Amino acid sequence: MSNETKRKGITIAGSLIADQFYKIDTYPAEGNLVIVRDTEGYIGGSGNLILDMAKLDPELTVEVGAIVGHDEGGETIMNALAKYPNIRTDQIVREGRSAVTMVFNAQDTKQRTFFFMPEASDKYNIDYINWDTIDSEIFHLEYLLLMKNIDAPDEEYGTHGARILAEAKKRGMKTSIDIVSEQSDRATKVVLAALKYTDYCAINEVEAEAATGVDLTGSADALMNNAKDALLKLKELGVGKWAVIHSPSYSFGYDCEEDRYETLKSFSLPKGYIKGTNGAGDAYCSGILYAALRGDDLKDAMYLATSCAAVSLSEENGTDAMRPYRDVLEFVKQFE
Repeated sequence: MSNETKRKGITIAGSLIADQFYKIDTYPAEGNLVIVRDTEGYIGGSGNLILDMAKLDPELTVEVGAIVGHDEGGETIMNALAKYPNIRTDQIVREGRSAVTMVFNAQDTKQRTFFFMPEASDKYNIDYINWDTIDSEIFHLEYLLLMKNIDAPDEEYGTHGARILAEAKKRGMKTSIDIVSEQSDRATKVVLAALKYTDYCAINEVEAEAATGVDLTGSADALMNNAKDALLKLKELGVGKWAVIHSPSYSFGYDCEEDRYETLKSFSLPKGYIKGTNGAGDAYCSGILYAALRGDDLKDAMYLATSCAAVSLSEENGTDAMRPYRDVLEFVKQFE
């Protein structure tokens, strides 16, 4: 790891969601009744990454850009962010209704069913960004393919999201994106426009396949055989610094400036260790972005990201297990 230096921090902008979890006995057939046994509210969407970054380094400034409603979901979000003094909320606009994901967790099958109400997530656009007050090294935008205005066409840049990323680069910031897992023609068009203005892209194998068209999920060997081709495609499409594809078993990375390919096997975790997978991808992304802020190389970044994901898996909630990055590295020594 490189020596720590004074950093400006990171801005995380986009879809800030209130997650409402409902515990039910079973998922009902259409038209039938089911009883909700318990309910809990958490911050979701970009909130997982925001809290992970804030926990990794309490001295790191994490600035948040989003729309949050004047409602119960909005209060859940703002209360969660307020617990961390290094999270800045100046770029959050309070209006309308918050984006909410209702998650029904069936106790018999352990499967979850999701109902998403976009609301504020669909409204977010460049007009809600006060560029003059942002002092960040990295501007991260998420989630592409989830926000109506961000994904909307733009005559000059391809999409509105691409316009935002281009503006961040004009102002001297490095850029990063995250996308949702959607297999569609729309995925290629929306992500393609953004990649032209992206420095860091860390996505899972499903998302990478949708963005590049390279087969990563069609067979057991597809990911191992084709990951490098997909990474080179991401570079060709515009990624300027690091392209990373992560999966439960392996990570694959490409340093686009040094033309260097890296692979890293995930930790072998003991039976019963994994309490929940919610937020593991966000934890991985937090490790990549924090390493980038530290000035680490890609190999160290992938190791930290894998460590963050492993730590995240030890708790059911997506962010409860995260801790300062030195503690993360100490914790995962038991798995080496």
